Amino acid sequence: MEQSRNKRIIISGGGTGGHIFPAVSVANALRQIEPETDILFVGAEGRMEMEKVPAAGYRIRALPVSGFYRQFTVRNVRVLIRLIRSLSMAGRIIREFRPDVALGVGGFASGPVMWKAAKMRIPVIIQEQNSYAGITNRLLAKKASAICVAYEGMEKYFPGEKIIKTGNPVRHNFGNTGMIKNEALEYFGFSREKQVILVLGGSLGAGTINKTLGGGIDRMAGSGLQWLWQTGMNYYNDIKSLVGDSLAGTVAVRGFIDRMDYAFAAADVIVSRAGAGTISELCLVGKPVILVPSPNVAEDHQTRNAEALSGNDAAILIPDSQAELILIDEAIRLAFDLSRKARLSENIRKMAERDSDIRIANEVLKLVRT
Repeated sequence: MEQSRNKRIIISGGGTGGHIFPAVSVANALRQIEPETDILFVGAEGRMEMEKVPAAGYRIRALPVSGFYRQFTVRNVRVLIRLIRSLSMAGRIIREFRPDVALGVGGFASGPVMWKAAKMRIPVIIQEQNSYAGITNRLLAKKASAICVAYEGMEKYFPGEKIIKTGNPVRHNFGNTGMIKNEALEYFGFSREKQVILVLGGSLGAGTINKTLGGGIDRMAGSGLQWLWQTGMNYYNDIKSLVGDSLAGTVAVRGFIDRMDYAFAAADVIVSRAGAGTISELCLVGKPVILVPSPNVAEDHQTRNAEALSGNDAAILIPDSQAELILIDEAIRLAFDLSRKARLSENIRKMAERDSDIRIANEVLKLVRT
């Protein structure tokens, strides 16, 4: 008879911070509940998870998988070849690691690993972050034992009996940012006398938002506000050169912000893309938010995420196509509209889901074979 061994969980997905950071949060929760749990991540070659996951203290294996191009192109043939290789490699990784459960968090690597795990009769659990389910998760739903979701009404995409509303896990507890506001302002070199607009474009950056702010630096400088601008590493050098040093103390440019607790604490208004993980964090933070959904995502899911908030008067939605025309003026106007800020803050807090990482971890552990 085989001796008892530690629980083994494989977590697959990634590609952006919106997939990676929630996945690490669930891994941390698994270790909190069952400290001896053996966890292996599987990600995509060359993507952010290959750096961030080891930095968080977890092992990771890579697959050569990538996304298909939307237009018809011969490059999709290479993508298909990589997908076939990734399916084979995923099977080999699963056989070697022998997981008790496979958790898919979305992103390029999630599909091959979840598909192979299900074929090998390993319990599969899916985490769908968005209000509109992606094609991969919809295809995997029939094989999944459980599907963790963040929004109501997901029965139109998944079998209702498999759905568990957990919310999306976030990186930190952002619920008490007011306690460190002065410390946060000092960290970024800001004055306590002026409000701060925090601008987020996601971990990779947002072209439209960066272009909009880049063309409106004079308006930003004369607004009577302070601006904390996360450009994404792909845009940082060009924007840093554009802003220069003359606006220090008024416009702070960062490629990536490690201390998001400080960033949220410093902010009076937040401008952001509408990735699912980001929205979950924003609901916990409870600050007034302007959402500019990215149009460059599968099935326009960011717009649907943003509509879930704007429809409840919990955020302002500005389409990407209108951002250059109205975003800066709308942010400035909101900063000085006290009643609207208070209303948005109150409503977005109502949509927060707490302890999502623990909830998902418990659902994973329920599936472990005893």
